[in-house]
Amino acid sequence: MKMDYEIVMLEEKTAVGISARTNNTSPDMGAVISGLWNRFYNEGVYASIPQKINQKALGIYTEYAGDEKADYTVMVACEAAQEPETGEYNVCKIPAGRYAKFVVHGDMVQAVAAAWQEIWNMDLPRTFQCDFEEYQDDRMEDAEIHIYVGLTK
Repeated sequence: MKMDYEIVMLEEKTAVGISARTNNTSPDMGAVISGLWNRFYNEGVYASIPQKINQKALGIYTEYAGDEKADYTVMVACEAAQEPETGEYNVCKIPAGRYAKFVVHGDMVQAVAAAWQEIWNMDLPRTFQCDFEEYQDDRMEDAEIHIYVGLTK
């Protein structure tokens, strides 16, 4: 099944949240990423982020070389109006530019995992700088998720 997408231009976004390093071949990759989501929602990180622009959660992937064995930073965050005064959060600037936007529906975990498998097999002119998921709501079984993949000019 070929996934459809549209090309969109995004303005720079400021994301505020928590992060960790992992890679796609690490045996604990799933635990690292799910651990971030758990801390984000169950330990009050989401609720405490100041100046959220909206209620959407972001899963952000940066600093990787396009090699599935390379480490990258994964961040769970919200878009914020500005960087917080305190240093208790990680901050990421999602770069302005061209992105392939995929819209995924279904189970929040399984639908996203299946979509990424598909995206990794597509011949997209990727920047491998910053890709991210934007969770439109918090429905686990019937979620709508927008996946943005950074593209070269």
